[in-house]
Amino acid sequence: MKLAILGTRGVPPRYGGFETFAAELGARLVQRGHDVSVYCRDAGPAEWEGIRRIVLPSIGHKYFETVSHALLSAIDALRRDFDAILICNAANAFVLPLLKAARIPVAINVDGIERKRRKWNIAGRAVYAIGESFSAAFATVIADAEVIADYYRNNYAIDPVVIPYGSEFPTEPDSDVLQRLGLTTNNYLLYVSRFEPENNPLEVLEAYKNAGLAIPLVMLGEARYDKQLAAQLRSRATANTIFPGALYGADYRTLQRHALVYIQATEVGGTHPALIEAMASNGCVLAHDTPENREVGGDAVGYFKLRPGETLSGTVREWLASSDLRQTQIAKARRRAAERYGWEAVTSAYEKLLSGLL
Repeated sequence: MKLAILGTRGVPPRYGGFETFAAELGARLVQRGHDVSVYCRDAGPAEWEGIRRIVLPSIGHKYFETVSHALLSAIDALRRDFDAILICNAANAFVLPLLKAARIPVAINVDGIERKRRKWNIAGRAVYAIGESFSAAFATVIADAEVIADYYRNNYAIDPVVIPYGSEFPTEPDSDVLQRLGLTTNNYLLYVSRFEPENNPLEVLEAYKNAGLAIPLVMLGEARYDKQLAAQLRSRATANTIFPGALYGADYRTLQRHALVYIQATEVGGTHPALIEAMASNGCVLAHDTPENREVGGDAVGYFKLRPGETLSGTVREWLASSDLRQTQIAKARRRAAERYGWEAVTSAYEKLLSGLL
């Protein structure tokens, strides 16, 4: 098949879950003999891991970057004779009528219920609400969790295809990131997420301070569009709080492998990539108590609340005090990740779906 992936920042992955998704899925589809193109925003080589990179511009603004790039990508796709197109993010669903009119088979991975993110104003939430309805009307909808699929079943009377995200890291040597940051193996807490209100970075930092821990907290991420939040984090940080910025590739994977406890504090979304990657690579995971995180983690993950009340500080102290508890959870989490979130199985599911659209 001649396939395109549209709606991410592109490959190689340098931003978030959808970029890693495009890289992992696209490279595996190429290995299986398919012709794969990924629309990208940043300049770079013509190909990466056998994937053709199609670079187009975008408007560098919180509300316009994704949609402007998606529109140009969809217009470009009309002339390239793709057999099928996979779109990422319900915000990009406004291009679906254009592609449907051209009779190009399209599937869309809607991600989570994005309009519930606190960062969006009324206009942003309206865009996502329209995106949900367009996704249901004009494309095959893919959900990465049953919680998200149920939302579309109940609100749009459709039955989405449920395909999870993959969890495995490539086998590779560790980078020198621990040395650069002054860390030692299994002696730090790790938080990974973009610094946005619904990902609760301030709440995690305050819980860490409340716990009174000497072990460092590494907060991996950046506030690309929220400088006020970034300033608040810096002003409230302790001497043991480390902000390395947004790290990717071997640096990110090394930090995941060697964290003593990983903290997942998101409150919106389906299957969060960093959560299942932590389960697969290290396995000692604490997650915000949401239906989505419960579906992913089952009994292999510990849970905490941030409001009303805050239980993270006490839960962290409990886990740090018990090596037996941590080892039990590590074994459960690695087993659950291997059984449910394998990239080869994910690729097979997408290959079957896309071929079925033709």
